[in-house]
Amino acid sequence: MTAPVNTSFAMPLSDAVAKTDGPYQLHGLERAVSVLEALSESDTPLSLAEICQRMGLHKSTAHRSLMVLERSALIERTLENRFRLGLRLYELGNRAVAQIDLRARVYPFFRRLAAEVGETVHLGVLQKTSVVYLDKVEPNRRVCMSSKIGTSNPVYCTSMGKAMLAFQPEEMIEEIVAKIRFTPYTPKTLCSREKLLEYLKIVRRRGYAIDDQEIELGVRCVGAPVLNEDHWAIAAVSVSGPSSRITAQRVPAIAERLLICCREISASLGLRAKKKKHLPSALLLRYGN
Repeated sequence: MTAPVNTSFAMPLSDAVAKTDGPYQLHGLERAVSVLEALSESDTPLSLAEICQRMGLHKSTAHRSLMVLERSALIERTLENRFRLGLRLYELGNRAVAQIDLRARVYPFFRRLAAEVGETVHLGVLQKTSVVYLDKVEPNRRVCMSSKIGTSNPVYCTSMGKAMLAFQPEEMIEEIVAKIRFTPYTPKTLCSREKLLEYLKIVRRRGYAIDDQEIELGVRCVGAPVLNEDHWAIAAVSVSGPSSRITAQRVPAIAERLLICCREISASLGLRAKKKKHLPSALLLRYGN
């Protein structure tokens, strides 16, 4: 059954172009961007006819834009011959996050969290099957973490990696997990696709992930995602320290402070309280509903 077309946000392309009328116009590019925006505002893939109706375009004109976007992997075609945003956009978005001054934006929240929990706090982003460390704040302790900014660790055995992976589109999770080469760094490392996917369900339910000595014995980390306006993870924050200090009994209190920090960071980056049906209720309680 064809989904009803919502035209409340749509405007004819001529009106959209008129808003940006100037000496540097590329109508084909502007049209392609408008197609991407139309697809992003739909909860389901759109047919060619629906795109034409929403944008006020002739079928042949819309088709040309769609073919260019599909060749670039910016959009994808479903088996039902409908169109949706492509995973290439996610890759570009991740690079954009790394290039903006994310560190400066989150640092006040970051430093406060480190002071509250008295442990090392990390900021990281997802890069293929790894987590890249963008920043870290250490407490005034003799025993601190040996991690370095700019280095990376596998996504499947880090708290930040699992926190970010859990809050991705399902097809992105499948694509990343399929590329992982599982290595047992310690006896506690999750070393199979099945175990990782089961653990991601737990992360989605409670909102945070734990690295329980999975990459280094004696080190425990708690990580939570930083979400964009669509409630997908674009970065993550973790609290790390010796397992003698970050005990199992202390994890819930640390996680609560961490989730508050990530909620505030997400809000500062544009997250709005908007209910998403795919989100579990536990996370909605912390990120708005």
